[in-house]
Amino acid sequence: MTTESDIELSGAFQAKDGQGRTLDVKNITIFDEGYGIIDVYVKFAAKLEPGAYKDTVLVRQLVDRLRAVGYKGPDFGHSDPGLQESRLIVLEAPEEFAAFAKSRGWKNLAEDFDE
Repeated sequence: MTTESDIELSGAFQAKDGQGRTLDVKNITIFDEGYGIIDVYVKFAAKLEPGAYKDTVLVRQLVDRLRAVGYKGPDFGHSDPGLQESRLIVLEAPEEFAAFAKSRGWKNLAEDFDE
């Protein structure tokens, strides 16, 4: 699911889930433009357990990784359950994430309509 419109926020790293299992994360990306709310895509090397996107230990480590690469702000929650896949967790970023995303090249299309 890598496209020309992806902005990579983090490369590969390892994270642990709530059961203590080590998971290999391939990368964390966002699309290069959007309207307001930003979905953050966390891609894994292997299939995840069903419901992994609700694992608070795992999600905390993913947000901590984003903080390690420069994000400053509140925690994330998971995005719509329908977006979750067997090797992908989609997180919904809070509004404060937009400043960090812009620093990485993200464009807020809603600003084109501001007057």
